[in-house]
Amino acid sequence: MDLSGKVAIVTGGGQGLGRATAKVLADRGASVTITGRTAEKLEAVRDEIAAAGGRVHFVAGDMGNRADVQRAVDETVDAFGGIDILINSAQASKPGIAVAELTDEDFDLVFRSGALGSLYAMQACYPHLRARGGGSIVNFGSTTSITGDRGFAPYVMAKEAIRGLTRTAASEWGPDGIRVNVVCPAALSPSSARFRDADPERWAKIIRSIPLGRMGDDVLDIACAVAALCGDDLRFLTGATLLLDGGRLMVA
Repeated sequence: MDLSGKVAIVTGGGQGLGRATAKVLADRGASVTITGRTAEKLEAVRDEIAAAGGRVHFVAGDMGNRADVQRAVDETVDAFGGIDILINSAQASKPGIAVAELTDEDFDLVFRSGALGSLYAMQACYPHLRARGGGSIVNFGSTTSITGDRGFAPYVMAKEAIRGLTRTAASEWGPDGIRVNVVCPAALSPSSARFRDADPERWAKIIRSIPLGRMGDDVLDIACAVAALCGDDLRFLTGATLLLDGGRLMVA
């Protein structure tokens, strides 16, 4: 799983699964740019990666803002010479919102950070991926959106939009050698920890529904699988949804 010579951008890289993925990509030899809204978090991850010998750059900004996304891409190309990998993990979340109570403000926050942020990053990276003869894009979806869990209306809408975007981009960009896939992870991220603490009874019910009996490890179960999608071992896979959820959702 050597990614030496590859250049990656990881959105939402300051915490959670984005942080874990950025560290695994760097460990496997990729030069990595991490993005996010909080510079202090990004600086901490940068220092972790650099201390382990990785090549890393960070760009603070809002991935729901097209200008911020373009700046991150431009700085990555300036720093490392191109782009081969894009990981879209940035996503704001506001659980506990029913369909009947959904406001424009709730929708805009969640949809813009996730669905539009993924679109902006994909569009900005596309010419650079094409110029390198192809590459890999991995977007983050959710089994919550596939099952339509109660109380997650804006999140479900954003994540299903990301899955649709993934399939269309895989179809359109395949001739350029660009693979586009989506993963639906079940792991203890900061947002899932907040949900666990707010509703421990429902959290326990979710754990009972997972055949493997636990949430995934952010590095070993999720980030390593994402890194595999970026290498040559899965080079014939595109347009796919990978359910990294311990068997919580089984679909044909």
